Amino acid sequence: MPRFPLVPTAPEPERAVLVGVEWREGGWPVERSLDELERLVDTAGAQTVARLTQRLDRPNPRTFIGSGKVEEVCGFVRRLDADVVVFDDDLTPSQQANLERAVGEPVKIIDRTALILDIFGLHARTREGRLQVQLAQLQYLLPRLRGMWSHLAKEQTRGGIGSRFGQGESQLEVDRRLIRKRISTLRRELEGIERRRGVQSKERISSPAYRVALAGYTNAGKSTLLNRLTGADVLAEDKLFATLDPTTRSWRLPGGRTMTITDTVGFIQKLPHGLVDAFKSTLSEVREADLILNVVDASDEDYRRHIRAVDDVLEEIGAGEVPTMIVLNKIDQVDEVGRRDLWRQFPEGVQFSARTGEGLDDLVEHISREASAGDRLLEVLVPYREAALVKMLHDQGSVLAEDFEDRGVHIVAKVPLRIARRLERKGYLASTEDGSAEKQREEDDE
Repeated sequence: MPRFPLVPTAPEPERAVLVGVEWREGGWPVERSLDELERLVDTAGAQTVARLTQRLDRPNPRTFIGSGKVEEVCGFVRRLDADVVVFDDDLTPSQQANLERAVGEPVKIIDRTALILDIFGLHARTREGRLQVQLAQLQYLLPRLRGMWSHLAKEQTRGGIGSRFGQGESQLEVDRRLIRKRISTLRRELEGIERRRGVQSKERISSPAYRVALAGYTNAGKSTLLNRLTGADVLAEDKLFATLDPTTRSWRLPGGRTMTITDTVGFIQKLPHGLVDAFKSTLSEVREADLILNVVDASDEDYRRHIRAVDDVLEEIGAGEVPTMIVLNKIDQVDEVGRRDLWRQFPEGVQFSARTGEGLDDLVEHISREASAGDRLLEVLVPYREAALVKMLHDQGSVLAEDFEDRGVHIVAKVPLRIARRLERKGYLASTEDGSAEKQREEDDE
């Protein structure tokens, strides 16, 4: 009999061999891209045991990499007892099948897209998020059915990365007709969610609250920034794609104006297009914002590439015209020489540390200035029965003077244009900053 009760131990993490290609046409340095792939593998719960690279002009149509490199991969898999081989680029279904035959069962062959989709499947929390991930996964798997499903069925019993595809689906559904039917069903469900989101969006657009969206490369510190500004307790981990579902919090500027800040999923290089398409309703939070904060990890030597990758995705989702502010986060990890270089490159950017709070006042000032850029100075007389309007002026504007008169509350304030228009439609404007008189609504004395 053991003296202490037995404690179940965690299963050993899968052992992964990474394969990257350095393209002669240029692009991301292969070692830097593999660094990121290794972090993705870690996020998925596996352990990298080897990294292999090859320089190519173009992919091999049969096996993506050359036949000699395939033999080298097989040797590493055998010597290191690897469970999975992860390619840093997308594989065609035939390339994946040929590689699986070369390496042999039970070793899995997956590409970067499959890995990212697997992580999204691991982190999806809301119903909408799970539907979006499942749609992207099925769209990825559909052309791979011929050689993949029998292998996948075995792997789902083993677990690990690449095995969270189609969870909850029965084996009877594993054919093209039923997969296409499931894709159609998912699209209809997501369209219903999008319609409801559209109604909510119209309400938000008509709302006077200024909307800020946090965008940026994955693990740039968006969630930590949201927590720093609003006092929220959003999960902030040093993991890629720790945040998947959008989170919105209300925030009041020192001057009193209230706005909303939304934390969204992080972007990444080679982000699967199908994933962007599946998450288009969630990403509408970014498209409909008044201001986007592009949060950048300034301590990462690839921050310029990260900014370009984020800009590309913003263009793809239709948010390219939304005003954007560069927030150079993690500045506490940058030395003085690096800081001066950042100032030269991004004179309008904000150097900030969400972890320590350094630069917080500067960030708040920049957001406040941007939010008030279109404000109008006006004078209004609001009837006492419109107490909600008076509160709105205090919450969304800067009240400069306030007097309580017989007919209502006489206020001089700077307010966003949309509020000024609302007051104008109601006939409450007495005058504007140019001194022009406005038609005053006749009020009952009752």
